[in-house]
Amino acid sequence: MNRLLSNFKTNIFLKWFLFIISTFPALQLLAQSSNMPKKIYLSKPLVSHIYTADPSAHVFDGKIYIYPSHDTAMGLPEDDEGGHFNMMDFHILSMDVIGGKVTDHGVGLSIKNIPWAKRQLWAPDAAFANNTYYLFFPVKDQSDIFRIGVATSAKPEGPFKAEPNPIKGSYSIDPAVFKDADGSFYMYFGGVWGGQLQRWDNNEYHANAPLKKTSGKAFEPRVAKLSKDLKSFDGTVKEIKIVDANGKEFDEINNDKRFFEASWMHKFQGKYYFSYSTGDTHNICYAIGDNPYGPFTYQGIILKPVEGWTSHHSIIEIKGKWYLFYHDVELSGNTHLRNVKVTELHYSKDGKIVTINP
Repeated sequence: MNRLLSNFKTNIFLKWFLFIISTFPALQLLAQSSNMPKKIYLSKPLVSHIYTADPSAHVFDGKIYIYPSHDTAMGLPEDDEGGHFNMMDFHILSMDVIGGKVTDHGVGLSIKNIPWAKRQLWAPDAAFANNTYYLFFPVKDQSDIFRIGVATSAKPEGPFKAEPNPIKGSYSIDPAVFKDADGSFYMYFGGVWGGQLQRWDNNEYHANAPLKKTSGKAFEPRVAKLSKDLKSFDGTVKEIKIVDANGKEFDEINNDKRFFEASWMHKFQGKYYFSYSTGDTHNICYAIGDNPYGPFTYQGIILKPVEGWTSHHSIIEIKGKWYLFYHDVELSGNTHLRNVKVTELHYSKDGKIVTINP
């Protein structure tokens, strides 16, 4: 009798359990989780002994050098101004070929060796000119305002020595330095929210500007021509227009297409390709123009959203092939502990970039 009663109770429990998981999809997923396939990533992290992000890749003397941010677990709370991204130094990486061994050259520049810096050593870029390697970086000054600095070295892997002051007239984040065919260098930069671009109007800082915009014209990236020594701006900082097929600038409501951060510039078949992140919608998009100042006409998505909140990239050509460097959070699952990756990039016959799913 006791066994019959026990079996009856067991059957009732199983029936209710099956009814509940069939009613609530989330519980179905939970019940099936042990049989769910693992995530499939397009590429694997270039290094796993440290966390790296925002990869700025360049080819110097036939070798590939990557200048990334160096993520560390600082234990800071997450916020929309990126306070939890409190990087302290840069590690420079290199490899002879795509897919080859990656060398970590160690610390190329530390925040403690930047005289004017206070905190948050964010995404850098690099360039070569005047028989010198230049490292450009954003970091907050003693007033907690992002400025862009420059450091130099005789070697692409560093170590780099920072100039005693930031570039005069510089502000915000994500410098990307582009060398044109005539030898001129241009710096593209800017990032909203934590990057403070929303506080700059006509190159003047407004400390009380709101963090986010919900309507009206979207914020625009910036460009400045660099002097011959690459340590100052040659002229004023200009705004860049990114427009749709009808020549209209994007509004903030177009947040799957408008600029947010992570500028990059490259040329293909004589055209200027300006690419960038849309931030809160997590696309890497691109627009094409006829000169380095724009305007640039929106073309589409290069990279669909990666795992993690941020997306940041660079594009290079080597040995007749094009490559996209990017990051995600495969190693950690945490948006502030990222890992850099690379994948081949392809163009269609009309010059459009084929969209990549990471």
